[in-house]
Amino acid sequence: MADHKSIRKLAEALVVELTESGKAVATAESCTGGWVAKAITDVAGSSAVFGYGIVSYSNGAKESIIGVQNKTLEDHGAVSSEVVEEMAKGTLRLSGADIAVAVSGVAGPEGGTKEKPVGMVWFAWAVRDGANAMVDTSCEQFTGDRELVREASVAYALQGVRERIES
Repeated sequence: MADHKSIRKLAEALVVELTESGKAVATAESCTGGWVAKAITDVAGSSAVFGYGIVSYSNGAKESIIGVQNKTLEDHGAVSSEVVEEMAKGTLRLSGADIAVAVSGVAGPEGGTKEKPVGMVWFAWAVRDGANAMVDTSCEQFTGDRELVREASVAYALQGVRERIES
């Protein structure tokens, strides 16, 4: 499981890799409440590679700020591959960054269902490819209390950005 120290190390490595590659990252977060952006901006020099983070905790914010379609939210719910994909694409478009990461999940301790239990978190990474964006998504099931689910989500999101810089 991730902890604050491992998140710090991931963020430091990410900032170095973004700097060396000349790329920038942006974030769109729901259940992590801006923690991915915080982890990045805790690193000195991060302003050269990070300029944009959105906390879109409510569905209304996902729609009005990022441009997630109401129909997508109604059909699939906020915790879905379809929604995080739209979050990542919208953030990439708005920010002008090279990579955007989006996170939406059920951190708990309440709010889970049989289909979407506590600890289920969806991620999307959008990578600029000319005028287009290549997007991939991942769903993870984390265990533990709210803090542990959120810590694991932050670490997974950061690691996902690192992997996409390398590829």
